[in-house]
Amino acid sequence: MSDLIRRDPRAEWIARNRLHPLHAAMTAPAGEVRGPSGLLRKNPHGVGFIGPNGIKRIDRLGGSAAAAGGRRGAAKSAQVVELPLHQVSAPDFYVVTVLDLVGGRLGAHDKDVLGQAHKLVREIEGQGAVLAVAFGECKEEGFGLAGVDRLLLLEGSEYEGYSPEQRLAALVEVERSFAPRYWLFPDSINGGNELGCRLAARLGERPATQAWQVDTQQTLCRGAGGRSDFTRTTPRLLLLAEECAEPIDETRHEALAVDLDAVALSLVRIKDRGQVAVDPNAIPLAEAEFILAAGNGISNWEQFHQAAELLGATEGASRVVVDDGFMPRPRQVGASGTWVTARVYLAVGISGAIQHMQGIGQCDKVVAINLDAGCDMVKRADLSVIGDSQSVLQHLIELAREYRLGAAENAA
Repeated sequence: MSDLIRRDPRAEWIARNRLHPLHAAMTAPAGEVRGPSGLLRKNPHGVGFIGPNGIKRIDRLGGSAAAAGGRRGAAKSAQVVELPLHQVSAPDFYVVTVLDLVGGRLGAHDKDVLGQAHKLVREIEGQGAVLAVAFGECKEEGFGLAGVDRLLLLEGSEYEGYSPEQRLAALVEVERSFAPRYWLFPDSINGGNELGCRLAARLGERPATQAWQVDTQQTLCRGAGGRSDFTRTTPRLLLLAEECAEPIDETRHEALAVDLDAVALSLVRIKDRGQVAVDPNAIPLAEAEFILAAGNGISNWEQFHQAAELLGATEGASRVVVDDGFMPRPRQVGASGTWVTARVYLAVGISGAIQHMQGIGQCDKVVAINLDAGCDMVKRADLSVIGDSQSVLQHLIELAREYRLGAAENAA
């Protein structure tokens, strides 16, 4: 029957029309078909089943979704897939990664460095482990999913703030205790570059900077401000650029805690006097870590500027807002404006045009405030607030004032 149908001159039209009476027979699988590359070809029209309302449903549960009676039954029969556990019981060697851990959490750059560490481990004979070193307060709970086999957390007042001398003393002790095969640092302004250079000078190593393609033999580094590349023999200490490797996402790791012998207090010649308050709008948009961006949904501009000031956020805007003259052109975010890499991007009243979404692609966390629960910005956001932007901003202003008042009372 199916062979006769497939010879029907209307076969292609029937295959595209899922409501046609012969559609099921037309799209029934006719055995395995492999392409020139040897890959198995699947008929996209033969995937899924027709629901009771005539809409085609894709069956991701191997036929059980249709029998379960729709989406509710499919949800009940779904099982949580757990990533395989990668264990290293007795490491033959270590690859040490020193993480920035900005804000106490793993950033995208840290995860890239961990991915590169595992690439090196796979190329070295023997059973190796990735040892991650982190300083100061830690809020991260996903070290295992990021690829950490062993974790060394160095907490305490001596490691808080800007403390390169004490951190260097701890890394020298790590060198003595673990004798790592490689040292990996993020080549960043968050401390990785400076700490890596200090350790290289102490160990007498010649580090590779802005390394972005690394194996055990050769390393490709960026030079001349990113305009050219050069190749050198892979050293023992590397300062890695962003996107140097794919993050770990197919396995989970033990992240077993390890200890370090007592680290002697270093002679402190540098005193941290805290951060200097600056005007957030004096920070270039491309370098801002916290951006409050306005879209067409903003009507009270005085309130918006007040919220940005109290939150300590750099102001951004969509193209519509800039074209209407509410914000200057340098504040435009998007492919036709400025590409931003903020740790937190708070979009207020922005629906999410494709150019704007391209411009915020490298932001770590996106928060959306919008009336439209189905807009693209809400779909992209890590956290969404569905409501009127003016009332939500007013609540944020009140909370920021309460927080500042409490901080001032505690300081007094």
